[in-house]
Amino acid sequence: MDAQRTLLPDGRWHFQHGPMDILIAAQGSSACVEAAHAAAWARFTRILDELVQELALLREPVQGACRLQGAIARRMWLACQAQGEAFITPMAAVAGAVAQELVACYAVEGVSRAWVNNGGDIALHLTPGESLRIGLYADLAQLSVQELVAGVRTDACFEITSAQPVRGVATSGWRGRSFSLGIADSVTVLARTAAAADAAATAIANAVNVLDPRVQRVPAHALKDDTYLGAIPVTVDVPPLEVDLVRQALHAGLQRANDLRAAGHIWSAALVCQNQWMGTDTPSSLASEIHADKQRLLQVGSVFA
Repeated sequence: MDAQRTLLPDGRWHFQHGPMDILIAAQGSSACVEAAHAAAWARFTRILDELVQELALLREPVQGACRLQGAIARRMWLACQAQGEAFITPMAAVAGAVAQELVACYAVEGVSRAWVNNGGDIALHLTPGESLRIGLYADLAQLSVQELVAGVRTDACFEITSAQPVRGVATSGWRGRSFSLGIADSVTVLARTAAAADAAATAIANAVNVLDPRVQRVPAHALKDDTYLGAIPVTVDVPPLEVDLVRQALHAGLQRANDLRAAGHIWSAALVCQNQWMGTDTPSSLASEIHADKQRLLQVGSVFA
């Protein structure tokens, strides 16, 4: 199927092509915003074919020298290399890297701010003085059809300003659309780029883990025969666990997050599992911005002005 786009009633664009499902909004001069949207669409229509051409390499573990050629593919590889994981492929950063590629079309004169949301992995463009508030949602398992119709009620919001070194937000967890090795309901990461945030969210969510026979895991290829994870066991169900076990898993993930922060790969992270949460201790971090109802915690939803 060819790439498709739809202009939504609120002025956002919806781009869709294969697995890419993207919402885009921008503000500024009408003519400049319209031109940026056109440039983003032109770029979007070529992305899937470019990635498919190098798909075999994109599914191989990141090791040695990068053999990828495309700009997005190389961005994926570099973002994943920074994680230092025993096993990670460039595909761990694909959504963020694509969002990052598209948001570059809006970094032009006359566009004051823009955001590209690729299934919850978000790339931002903010000119000096601009900011953006992003809503977070607790647990996808609790999202009902009624709430989707009436309007999703976010559990908390945080603000990203142009002065902060953050232009990417990503979330990963076992309930998400991608496979996870861990038990986190969600790990939300802020980083300098969307690709970096995406790769780090994957790595941290994998680290939120405990070995417990009650956690159900199956080989990834049993769920999806063309998955790049092959026979690696991925999480398919996490029953209610003892508070101490959940805390142990979160501490393991938090250590990973703090290591990545110390190395300069992320700005902040919030980790959520079974109504418990932990966050990195960066001043003005994402975790410190979470003031809302602590009985319902965090999953990145959509972007709000």
